[in-house]
Amino acid sequence: MQINKEDILHTGNLELLAKKAVEGFITGYHKSPFHGFSVEFAEHRQYNSGESTKNIDWKLYGRTDKIYVKRYEEETNLRCQILIDVSSSMQIEEKDCLSKLQYSVWTTAVFLQMLKKQRDASGLCFFDSEVKEYTRIASSSRHYKELLFKLEPYLSYTSVNKSTGIATALHEIARQMHRRSLIVLFTDFFEEGRDLTQLFDAIKHLKHNKHEVIVFHTLHKPSEFDFDFPSAPMTFEDAETGEKLRLQPNEVKEQYVTSIKEYSKKLRLKMSQYKIDYVEADTSKGVEHALIPFLVKRKKVNS
Repeated sequence: MQINKEDILHTGNLELLAKKAVEGFITGYHKSPFHGFSVEFAEHRQYNSGESTKNIDWKLYGRTDKIYVKRYEEETNLRCQILIDVSSSMQIEEKDCLSKLQYSVWTTAVFLQMLKKQRDASGLCFFDSEVKEYTRIASSSRHYKELLFKLEPYLSYTSVNKSTGIATALHEIARQMHRRSLIVLFTDFFEEGRDLTQLFDAIKHLKHNKHEVIVFHTLHKPSEFDFDFPSAPMTFEDAETGEKLRLQPNEVKEQYVTSIKEYSKKLRLKMSQYKIDYVEADTSKGVEHALIPFLVKRKKVNS
């Protein structure tokens, strides 16, 4: 089923649309892309005759000639906290495309539907320069509906606070999350100074707590990465500082594209260094272009 911008913004039923999306273009990929993530080995116990041999530690048997079974600290399903940047730069609209915030909300609705089908636990966090709203992680049907209820207003949200504080938000979240979880972050990485040191200090805080982190770098690639604008003079406004600049796009395009590619390369290298999945989420394309390659990758890792 083709789900377009008008469907998402005006149908008024994210749950129904997300369900149709999952049943459509993600069929075959959503079943268990995160299987086994939250299962942690705790200790051994002696094997009892007649029980399943699935968890026997054969390496230990080879060393000791005794049969022991691996016991696991946690055999619940995945715990997932989804973080959404709602700052002003995420609200920039492009013709015929969802804004970056709307795209993040829609992708999150699809994620939540997949997690629900797997009986996984999920929670949400919205932030700009600070954490605005933070929900607990749970897996009940009631909780799922509460999350969708909190998501929907952000399809038409207008931020009072223009700036972004990704590092501040991540530190606060790391302090609140005590059980190992999967953290999914939607942001455009547009913040004053673009201080990668502070950003990755915060990510290290999360990784120190053994959380797994996945980043969806949300952007409108034609304009924000390729700087694809008409050659006529235009006025550009920084969504987070309000600063305005009038210029001829073709005169600065080469310099801009070089700069943004260099920044993107640094992000990718740092993500790789910290073993963080990095996904480029282009709002000019359907959500499946971000989700399907990611889910295929996760399925391969966990198979």
